[in-house]
Amino acid sequence: MSRVGKSPIVIPKGTKVAIENGVFSAEGAKGKASQALIDGFPVEIENGQITVKRHGDSGPERSKHGLLRALLANAVLGATEGFVKKLDIVGVGYRAEVKGKQINFALGYSHPVIYSIPEGIAVEIDKQNRITVSGCSRQQVGQVAAEIRSLRRPDAYKGKGIRYADEVIRLKAGKAGAAGV
Repeated sequence: MSRVGKSPIVIPKGTKVAIENGVFSAEGAKGKASQALIDGFPVEIENGQITVKRHGDSGPERSKHGLLRALLANAVLGATEGFVKKLDIVGVGYRAEVKGKQINFALGYSHPVIYSIPEGIAVEIDKQNRITVSGCSRQQVGQVAAEIRSLRRPDAYKGKGIRYADEVIRLKAGKAGAAGV
Protein backbone atom coordinates (compact mmCIF):
# COMPACT_ATOMS: atom_id res chain seq x y z
CA MET A 1 0.00 0.00 0.00
CA SER A 2 0.95 3.62 -0.37
CA ARG A 3 2.56 4.95 2.79
CA VAL A 4 0.62 8.18 2.52
CA GLY A 5 -2.61 6.59 1.31
CA LYS A 6 -2.94 3.96 4.03
CA SER A 7 -2.76 6.37 6.99
CA PRO A 8 -6.20 7.52 8.17
CA ILE A 9 -7.22 11.18 8.45
CA VAL A 10 -8.43 12.12 11.94
CA ILE A 11 -11.44 14.42 11.90
CA PRO A 12 -10.93 17.23 14.46
CA LYS A 13 -13.68 18.27 16.90
CA GLY A 14 -16.16 20.73 15.43
CA THR A 15 -15.49 19.70 11.82
CA LYS A 16 -18.28 18.26 9.69
CA VAL A 17 -17.40 16.05 6.72
CA ALA A 18 -19.70 14.63 4.05
CA ILE A 19 -19.57 12.87 0.70
CA GLU A 20 -22.26 13.71 -1.86
CA ASN A 21 -22.31 13.04 -5.61
CA GLY A 22 -18.59 12.27 -5.81
CA VAL A 23 -17.54 15.38 -3.90
CA PHE A 24 -15.97 15.39 -0.44
CA SER A 25 -16.71 18.47 1.68
CA ALA A 26 -15.38 19.56 5.06
CA GLU A 27 -16.81 22.44 7.06
CA GLY A 28 -15.07 23.90 10.09
CA ALA A 29 -14.11 27.08 11.90
CA LYS A 30 -12.20 28.63 8.96
CA GLY A 31 -14.74 27.86 6.26
CA LYS A 32 -15.82 25.18 3.86
CA ALA A 33 -13.48 23.20 1.62
CA SER A 34 -14.47 20.66 -1.01
CA GLN A 35 -12.57 18.15 -3.12
CA ALA A 36 -13.70 16.03 -6.06
CA LEU A 37 -13.15 12.31 -5.52
CA ILE A 38 -11.30 10.05 -7.96
CA ASP A 39 -13.33 7.17 -9.42
CA GLY A 40 -12.31 3.72 -8.21
CA PHE A 41 -11.09 4.86 -4.78
CA PRO A 42 -13.80 4.40 -2.14
CA VAL A 43 -13.66 6.80 0.81
CA GLU A 44 -15.06 5.69 4.17
CA ILE A 45 -15.94 7.88 7.16
CA GLU A 46 -16.07 5.85 10.39
CA ASN A 47 -15.31 6.49 14.07
CA GLY A 48 -14.03 10.02 13.50
CA GLN A 49 -11.57 8.93 10.80
CA ILE A 50 -11.45 9.06 7.03
CA THR A 51 -9.84 6.19 5.13
CA VAL A 52 -9.16 5.86 1.42
CA LYS A 53 -9.13 2.37 -0.15
CA ARG A 54 -7.89 1.11 -3.50
CA HIS A 55 -8.58 -2.03 -5.51
CA GLY A 56 -5.40 -2.63 -7.52
CA ASP A 57 -1.67 -2.41 -6.90
CA SER A 58 -0.35 -0.84 -10.12
CA GLY A 59 1.87 2.24 -10.10
CA PRO A 60 -0.78 4.77 -11.16
CA GLU A 61 -3.27 3.36 -8.64
CA ARG A 62 -0.74 3.64 -5.81
CA SER A 63 0.12 7.23 -6.71
CA LYS A 64 -3.53 8.29 -7.03
CA HIS A 65 -4.26 6.62 -3.69
CA GLY A 66 -1.69 8.79 -1.92
CA LEU A 67 -2.75 11.86 -3.88
CA LEU A 68 -6.42 11.52 -2.95
CA ARG A 69 -5.60 10.98 0.72
CA ALA A 70 -3.35 14.09 0.74
CA LEU A 71 -6.02 16.21 -0.98
CA LEU A 72 -8.67 15.11 1.54
CA ALA A 73 -6.30 15.81 4.45
CA ASN A 74 -5.66 19.31 3.05
CA ALA A 75 -9.42 19.92 2.79
CA VAL A 76 -9.94 18.92 6.44
CA LEU A 77 -6.94 20.96 7.62
CA GLY A 78 -8.03 23.99 5.58
CA ALA A 79 -11.55 23.89 7.03
CA THR A 80 -10.27 23.71 10.61
CA GLU A 81 -7.04 25.75 10.66
CA GLY A 82 -6.71 27.35 7.23
CA PHE A 83 -3.58 28.01 5.20
CA VAL A 84 -1.35 31.09 5.23
CA LYS A 85 1.38 32.41 2.91
CA LYS A 86 3.41 35.51 3.76
CA LEU A 87 5.16 37.73 1.24
CA ASP A 88 7.52 40.69 1.70
CA ILE A 89 7.76 43.74 -0.55
CA VAL A 90 11.39 44.91 -0.72
CA GLY A 91 12.43 48.15 -2.40
CA VAL A 92 12.38 51.91 -1.91
CA GLY A 93 8.90 53.22 -2.68
CA TYR A 94 7.44 49.74 -3.16
CA ARG A 95 4.20 49.35 -1.21
CA ALA A 96 0.70 47.92 -1.30
CA GLU A 97 -2.71 48.66 0.17
CA VAL A 98 -6.04 46.84 0.16
CA LYS A 99 -9.07 48.73 -1.15
CA GLY A 100 -12.20 46.61 -1.03
CA LYS A 101 -11.61 43.44 -3.06
CA GLN A 102 -8.49 44.81 -4.77
CA ILE A 103 -4.86 45.38 -3.87
CA ASN A 104 -3.14 48.48 -5.20
CA PHE A 105 0.61 48.04 -5.66
CA ALA A 106 3.30 50.66 -6.26
CA LEU A 107 6.14 48.53 -7.64
CA GLY A 108 8.37 50.98 -9.48
CA TYR A 109 6.42 50.92 -12.71
CA SER A 110 5.04 54.07 -14.34
CA HIS A 111 1.54 52.95 -13.33
CA PRO A 112 -0.07 51.37 -10.26
CA VAL A 113 -0.62 47.61 -10.45
CA ILE A 114 -4.10 46.47 -9.38
CA TYR A 115 -4.74 42.85 -8.35
CA SER A 116 -8.28 41.56 -7.75
CA ILE A 117 -8.63 39.27 -4.71
CA PRO A 118 -10.53 36.06 -5.58
CA GLU A 119 -13.49 34.79 -3.57
CA GLY A 120 -12.56 32.75 -0.51
CA ILE A 121 -9.17 34.46 0.02
CA ALA A 122 -8.36 37.04 2.69
CA VAL A 123 -5.41 39.41 2.24
CA GLU A 124 -3.93 41.59 4.98
CA ILE A 125 -1.10 44.10 4.62
CA ASP A 126 1.08 45.19 7.55
CA LYS A 127 3.14 48.39 7.32
CA GLN A 128 2.61 48.51 3.53
CA ASN A 129 5.30 45.87 2.90
CA ARG A 130 4.20 42.54 4.51
CA ILE A 131 1.39 40.68 2.71
CA THR A 132 -0.48 37.82 4.40
CA VAL A 133 -2.62 35.63 2.13
CA SER A 134 -4.98 33.24 3.93
CA GLY A 135 -7.85 30.93 3.08
CA CYS A 136 -9.19 27.41 3.47
CA SER A 137 -7.99 26.04 0.10
CA ARG A 138 -4.28 25.23 0.02
CA GLN A 139 -4.17 25.32 -3.78
CA GLN A 140 -5.93 28.67 -4.01
CA VAL A 141 -3.76 30.32 -1.31
CA GLY A 142 -0.61 29.15 -3.06
CA GLN A 143 -1.88 30.27 -6.46
CA VAL A 144 -2.77 33.78 -5.24
CA ALA A 145 0.60 34.14 -3.49
CA ALA A 146 2.40 33.04 -6.69
CA GLU A 147 0.39 35.50 -8.80
CA ILE A 148 1.19 38.37 -6.41
CA ARG A 149 4.89 37.42 -6.44
CA SER A 150 4.91 37.36 -10.25
CA LEU A 151 3.84 41.04 -10.37
CA ARG A 152 7.45 42.00 -9.51
CA ARG A 153 9.86 39.10 -9.09
CA PRO A 154 12.93 39.68 -6.89
CA ASP A 155 15.80 41.30 -8.78
CA ALA A 156 18.96 39.17 -8.98
CA TYR A 157 21.31 42.14 -8.39
CA LYS A 158 19.64 44.26 -5.70
CA GLY A 159 16.95 41.92 -4.36
CA LYS A 160 14.11 44.36 -4.94
CA GLY A 161 10.64 42.99 -5.63
CA ILE A 162 8.04 40.71 -4.00
CA ARG A 163 9.33 37.54 -2.32
CA TYR A 164 8.04 34.90 0.04
CA ALA A 165 8.84 35.68 3.68
CA ASP A 166 11.05 32.59 4.03
CA GLU A 167 12.63 32.86 0.57
CA VAL A 168 16.38 33.40 0.35
CA ILE A 169 17.60 35.48 -2.60
CA ARG A 170 21.19 34.91 -3.72
CA LEU A 171 22.39 38.19 -5.19
CA LYS A 172 24.72 38.31 -8.18
CA ALA A 173 27.95 40.27 -7.90
CA GLY A 174 27.35 42.65 -10.78
CA LYS A 175 30.06 44.20 -12.95
CA ALA A 176 33.62 44.01 -11.67
CA GLY A 177 34.34 47.55 -12.97
CA ALA A 178 31.55 49.04 -10.86
CA ALA A 179 33.04 47.60 -7.66
CA GLY A 180 36.30 49.51 -8.17
CA VAL A 181 38.48 46.42 -8.61
